[in-house]
Amino acid sequence: MKALIDLGTNTFNLMIADITSDGQIRIQHSEKEGVALGMGGIHEKRIAPDAIERAVSCLGRFVATCHSKGVTDIRAIGTSAIRDAENRSELINRVREELGLHIEVISGLVEAQLIYRGVHQTMDFEEAGVIMDIGGGSTEFILADEGGVIDMDSFNIGVSRIYQLFQFSDPMSSEDILTLENYLESACGSFLRSLNSQILIGASGSFETFFELMHERPFTSEGRAHEVQYDHFIEMLTRIIASSQAERDENPHIISIRKRMAPLAAIKTRWVLRQLHAKRIFISPYSLKEGAILGDR
Repeated sequence: MKALIDLGTNTFNLMIADITSDGQIRIQHSEKEGVALGMGGIHEKRIAPDAIERAVSCLGRFVATCHSKGVTDIRAIGTSAIRDAENRSELINRVREELGLHIEVISGLVEAQLIYRGVHQTMDFEEAGVIMDIGGGSTEFILADEGGVIDMDSFNIGVSRIYQLFQFSDPMSSEDILTLENYLESACGSFLRSLNSQILIGASGSFETFFELMHERPFTSEGRAHEVQYDHFIEMLTRIIASSQAERDENPHIISIRKRMAPLAAIKTRWVLRQLHAKRIFISPYSLKEGAILGDR
């Protein structure tokens, strides 16, 4: 068995899996923890001291879980919050010294390639589609088909960055929404409009929450992507955007780490759909960690 730890800006994910001889992933254990690594320092390009403590504590539990299951092959990948932090060595060195774990910091473009690799495990690209991975620090967009990646980019427009950059009302006003959409336009420019596809593929994470809000049941995938009904999806996004913090706090289908930032993810997703003039939406259960655990296959 292998283990993969994805050290995201908001959430740390642990997956333990077997890889079959034909390259299929058989997940044996999966868990996530809201660490909020980027909270309090992401705009200063640093990891705050309390965030480092939360990270080390979480990783200690993840490593202990791996060892209890007899797993010694552990790959840990750091993304946006770590790669942009000028003090990242404080976290990397502590984790190496205290836990014996090496954190591999990857670029946004390598992250995008791994996301494609994971998503491709769950669906056949009958035609080109745009994969979107909503992170806390960055968001990746990958135009791909069955032959591989056609175009991709990574933008520092993650929901944690947005949450700490603006002071929005609760619930968000029409002026707040316009401010955020203008920010996205400034950050992404014409990139999305240049992609020749009307298919959006949401990669794991927030998109699993979107699915659960649409259907009011857990997202179960059996390793395959789901196509969702377009109008129902838009109606769900509209409800999240209009919701108050109190309403989200009471909603059992939104995990704790996403309750504050769900409207930001929803506004961003709706904006992307408009940029693409999308007509079809898929949600994949796989993303970076599944692409990374495959190793060199």
